Amino acid sequence: MTRRQALGQHFLRSQRALTQIIEAISPQPDDLIVEIGAGKGALTFPLALRGGQVIAVEKDTDLIPFLTKKSLPNLKVIQGDILRLDWEKLLAPYHPWKGQVKLAGNLPYSISSPVLFRVLEKRTLFSLIVFLLQREVAERVCARPGSKDYAPLSIFFNIFYETNLVRVFPPHVFAPPPQVQSALITLRPRLRPLYQIRDWRRFQDFLRGCFRHRRKLLVNNLKRLGYEEKQITEALTATQLSPTVRPEQVAESGFIDLFHYLQGERKHP
Repeated sequence: MTRRQALGQHFLRSQRALTQIIEAISPQPDDLIVEIGAGKGALTFPLALRGGQVIAVEKDTDLIPFLTKKSLPNLKVIQGDILRLDWEKLLAPYHPWKGQVKLAGNLPYSISSPVLFRVLEKRTLFSLIVFLLQREVAERVCARPGSKDYAPLSIFFNIFYETNLVRVFPPHVFAPPPQVQSALITLRPRLRPLYQIRDWRRFQDFLRGCFRHRRKLLVNNLKRLGYEEKQITEALTATQLSPTVRPEQVAESGFIDLFHYLQGERKHP
């Protein structure tokens, strides 16, 4: 395995694809843009030419000299692992920023899920997020109830973001070409979450448990979470959910009502 393969790096080679990604980011002269995985600068340099300030994070030490050789005054290159960096500390020297603060990147597939969950944790930091992801992950983020891609990740993001799958890219726009398709998504924070959830971390665990065996009935997954049959029956009736419903058929509001009802049952048996 080469170093590039180990890091999961697939560099953009299509100018048309690059233009479409830049259009989605829409860099403005007063934007602060954090780029994850600068690579060879295909996206970095155009963003720096159009944006106010670009912070480019690249893990591969071999690429840092290439990224810094142009000496662009509004480009700061940081060698490091985005998952180990303190994002608030990264932005602190620029706070408060006069314009939008955006996050963008052609994410290596190996870190896409942990980066997405970090985005959820740090959802107040950025006004726009634009990621190029493995198509399967992108479709999961943007999925709606009833689709085969609908999953906890879909619900987590839809509560806090307006999600949009912009377009799909074939493998040949990258070098080396990956074995799967990629997709470009945008995430725009909602002015306020769609729902108020009393215990966010416990809700995340609850939702993952509800989808643990997605082809089985929701009732069976709830039993595996430790709820008693009587609790489950009462909760489904109270939230107007069928006892034969499957996880992918339940709307976000249904899961939230069900979670809060069962939390109440535990507190007041």
